[in-house]
Amino acid sequence: METPEASTCTPLSLTRRIEDFPIANVPLWQHQQSAIAAAGAREITPHPHAWLAAEDLQALMNSTATTLVDEFLTPMAWRGEAPDPLRVLAAVASFVIRHPWDLLRANEGHVAGLQAADIAGEVHPSAVLEGVIQLGPGSRILPGVFIEGNVVMGAKCKIGPNCHIRGNTSIGDSCHIGQAVEIKNCLILSRTSIGHLSYVGDSVLGEQVNFGAGTIVSNLRHDGKNHRSMVAGSLVDTGRRKFGTIVGDHVHTGISTVIYPGRKLWPHTSTRPAAIVQRDWHGDA
Repeated sequence: METPEASTCTPLSLTRRIEDFPIANVPLWQHQQSAIAAAGAREITPHPHAWLAAEDLQALMNSTATTLVDEFLTPMAWRGEAPDPLRVLAAVASFVIRHPWDLLRANEGHVAGLQAADIAGEVHPSAVLEGVIQLGPGSRILPGVFIEGNVVMGAKCKIGPNCHIRGNTSIGDSCHIGQAVEIKNCLILSRTSIGHLSYVGDSVLGEQVNFGAGTIVSNLRHDGKNHRSMVAGSLVDTGRRKFGTIVGDHVHTGISTVIYPGRKLWPHTSTRPAAIVQRDWHGDA
């Protein structure tokens, strides 16, 4: 059995446990409990880093198998005191979150599947909303905002004016997405600000991140191949043709910063104006 320590979600896991990471503003462990409840599988024990689909848990409950496994035969959920390697069922939609881009995969799948809108904040009449929108209390969508696709936004956010948010994006509490900013398929945690003239796609941003004006995240290789990202000194295929950046908590970028695809910025680091982030950024040290 693979242990939870095998996950390498740095830099995001440097400041929180993976099971506590918010996906669409709900911790991973709570998503697990929701999937277990939806499947009527109360006796199931989950791997703490597994993204579980209710349909896989239902299939497990209806089979003679006792252990749900991924393609690496890692137990993700099981009945009984421990996983049984001889009585396994291969998952279809569940997976273990091993790398930070797996959090993005979980988020985009969850947000894409939303069925019911829930708008508790204010929406200006000139804003255009297409898709299923969830907006927390105290949040405001300002003039000129175009939201295309399913999007989750937390409480006390300021969205706009004149920005474009594309699905499947989730934005935490007390965030600001502002003038001439485009966000596409991102997972953005609370108290983060992307205020002016920026593009961020297929990325995960931690808490209290501030992107200086004109910060641009690249997310597509010229040759169209999958992006690779450095993990423990080796380049790992992310399996993603579109992939931007992974940004830890409390990161600040200088104006006109450019971030290459697949690069990661460690917590509490910053860039200077017009910086080009070509490698994972650990700071001046």
